[in-house]
Amino acid sequence: MAYDDQKVAVREDGSSGEDRVDSAVDAHGVDHRSLHRDLKARHITMIAIGGAIGTGLIIGTGAALAQAGPAAILISYSMVGAVVYLVMCALGEMAAWLPLPSGFTGFAGRFVDPALGFSLGYTYWFKYIITTPNQLTAAALVLQYWVPRDRVNPGAFIAVFLVVIVLINYFGVRFFGELEFWLSSVKIIVVIAVIILSLVLALGGGPTHDRTGFRYWKNPGAFHPYIKTGDTGRFLALWSTMVTATFAYLGTELVGVTVGEAQNPRKTIPRAIRLTFYRILFFYILSVFLLGMLVPYDSPDLIFANKNSGTASASASPFVVAIKLSGINALPGILNGCILLFVLSASNSDLYIASRTLYGLASEGKAPRVLAWTDSRGVPVVSLAVSTCFCFLAFMNVSDDSRTVFGYFVNLVTIFGLLTWISILVSHIYFVKARRAQGVEDHQLAFVAPLGIYGSYGALFFCILIAIFKNFSVFVHMPATYGDFDYKNFITGYLGIPLYLIMIFGYKWWHKTTGATPLTADLFSGKQAIDDQEVEFLAEQAQKRAMRAKEPWVYRNLIGWLF
Repeated sequence: MAYDDQKVAVREDGSSGEDRVDSAVDAHGVDHRSLHRDLKARHITMIAIGGAIGTGLIIGTGAALAQAGPAAILISYSMVGAVVYLVMCALGEMAAWLPLPSGFTGFAGRFVDPALGFSLGYTYWFKYIITTPNQLTAAALVLQYWVPRDRVNPGAFIAVFLVVIVLINYFGVRFFGELEFWLSSVKIIVVIAVIILSLVLALGGGPTHDRTGFRYWKNPGAFHPYIKTGDTGRFLALWSTMVTATFAYLGTELVGVTVGEAQNPRKTIPRAIRLTFYRILFFYILSVFLLGMLVPYDSPDLIFANKNSGTASASASPFVVAIKLSGINALPGILNGCILLFVLSASNSDLYIASRTLYGLASEGKAPRVLAWTDSRGVPVVSLAVSTCFCFLAFMNVSDDSRTVFGYFVNLVTIFGLLTWISILVSHIYFVKARRAQGVEDHQLAFVAPLGIYGSYGALFFCILIAIFKNFSVFVHMPATYGDFDYKNFITGYLGIPLYLIMIFGYKWWHKTTGATPLTADLFSGKQAIDDQEVEFLAEQAQKRAMRAKEPWVYRNLIGWLF
C-alpha cells in the first residue's frame, strides 16, 4: 500500500502525534497504560444498535408529540436521523483507518488541532457525567411505578443502581461487553415488539378493534401550531422538536469510543456503521410514525406525560399511553419493567463512555497522567473513580424541587451532543483533505463515507443551525410562565457553546498550538502497530475456525454460538 513508505509527520513540539499511552509494565509483565481489545464483533454491533435506544425514544417523544403533532415529529426525526447517519459515516471512515484508544478526540487532535481534541474530549466528558446521574434518577423514578415515593426514598434505588453499574464497569470490558450485549438484545426485542404491537393496534387488532389509521392526522391535526398560528405556527412547532429529536439520537456515536477496545476494528466498525442506517429507519422513524397514528397530540394522558417527561416514569411514555387507549390493561407494568432495563443499560454505557473519554484525554497528555492508569484487566480505574464521583449528582433528585433543576441538565446535554457531532464532522473534513493530499486513495480504506466530504459539509451546516436556534422560544414573551425572557433555559441551552470555544482558544493560547494542514496531518503514527494486531487477530481466528471445524455439528452451530 501507498502508506508503507510514508514518513510520520512530526509536530512542532517534537511528538509524532501518536496517543501518549506510555508503557508502564510492572514486574509481572502487566502494562498499566493500555486498554484491552476484548470487545468482540457481536459486542460492537449490538452496542451500536442499542446504544441510543433508551428514554429519549421511549419517553421523550411524548413531549414532542404533545407540543408539535405527529407530522412535525416524523419530519424532525427523519431530518436529524439523516444528519446522524452522515456523522456516523464520517466517524466510521476515520475509525476504520486508525482506531485510536482515545476515539474521536484523538482524530480531532491529530487531523485538525490539539486544541479541538482537548475541547471535544472535555465537552464529551461533561455530557456523560451529567447524563449518567440523570439515567440513575430515571431508574429510581421508574421503580416508583411499583413502590411509591412516600414508602421508599428514591435515593435508595439510586444508590443500588450506582453500585451495580460501577461494579459492571470495574469487572472489565469483556464483562461489560457481554452484559451490554444481552441488555441491548432485550432492548431491541422489546422495541421491535412495541413497534409490531403499534402496527397491530393501528390496524384495529386491539381489544376495541378500532382502526385508527390517519384519523388523528385529521382530527386534531398533523401539526399542533406552536407560539403562532397558521403556517408560521406549524413551522415553529416543527423546529421546536429538533431538540427532542437530537436528544433521542444522542449516544449513537458510542461506537467511536469503543474502537480502542474492539477486536478487528477494521471489520467490526464499518459493520456497526452500516447498521446505523437501518436502525434509524426502523427504530426511530417507523416508531414515531406509528405513534402518531395511535395517540392524538391533545390526549389528556399525553399532556400529563409531557408535563412529567422529566420524571421518566412509565406513565410519561407515549407508547404506554397508546396501550392504555387501546384498552390493554396488562401491558403497562410489563413495559415499565422493560423501560427499567433500558435505563440500566443506558446508565451502564454512559459511565463506560465517561471513564474511557477521560482516559483518552489523559493518554494524550490533556489530563493528569494518573487518569491513564489501567489495572491488569485493562480498566482505567482512576478515570472510572473520578467519573463515578459525578454520579452523586443524582441524589439532587431526592427532593421534588430538584427535578426541575435537573431537567435543565438535559438541555445542556443536548448542546454538548451537538458540539460533539460538529467536531466529528470538522475532523472528517480535515481528514479527507489530508488523505487526499498525502496520497491515500479510497480503495485503501476499510470504509468510506458514502457522500464523502460533501455529506459532512451538509451535516455540519445543519448541526450548527440547530445549535444556534434550538432554544429560540426563550426569547418569546410568555407572561404566564417566565415573562419576557426565559433565562434558565437560555443558560442551559447555550452554556455549552462559550465553554467549548473558551477551551479551544484557551488551549491554543496556553500551549501555542498550530493547526494541522493537509500535508502535516498525522495519518500514520501508530497505524503499523494496529495493522500488526489485526494480522495476529485474523491468524488466531483462522486457527479457531480450523479447530471448530473438527467439533460436532450440534455444538458448533447451536450450543457453541451461545458461549
